[in-house]
Amino acid sequence: MTGFLDGERITLREMEDRDWIDVHSYASQPSVCQYQPWGPNTEEESQIFVRQVLSDATRNPRSRFVFAVIENNVLIGAGELNIRSLTNREGEIGYIVHPDYWGKGYATEVATLLINFGFDTLSLHRIFATSDPRNVGSSKVLGKVGMTQEGRMRENILLEEGWRDSILYSVLDSEWRKKGE
Repeated sequence: MTGFLDGERITLREMEDRDWIDVHSYASQPSVCQYQPWGPNTEEESQIFVRQVLSDATRNPRSRFVFAVIENNVLIGAGELNIRSLTNREGEIGYIVHPDYWGKGYATEVATLLINFGFDTLSLHRIFATSDPRNVGSSKVLGKVGMTQEGRMRENILLEEGWRDSILYSVLDSEWRKKGE
């Protein structure tokens, strides 16, 4: 258990079994998963996702940290940090916010909390994220939090309609610390 990560308006907490209902409220919407290789989820797929998250949280060493995004006691999304290399101290972040909360800065706050967690708690050296080139909102979030666009990975994710590219962003621990000064 990592506890809670508190932001200005939101709290990130470990997922709980009952969260599948709230996860399903956004993961079943086509607009939420249009740039993802999953979804829209069935109820069973949302339940399986949460069960997998809970199972992954028990692994030792732990490499996957998935948090429920809570605003005013309501689950409005999820944030995730995956350790991609223990040796190189590298992690990857991702986030999803319910469409009712889009455009209000919640994804930026989630990404910031995840990056802080990765550097401060997990002692990572580099954190990266990817975004579909068509997902302008997510690209803006990654820029706002201080990530640098490194380049384009061509046709690296298979979607229902075909291959998609990803834009790669990253931030180093030293850059993050300078930004906070």
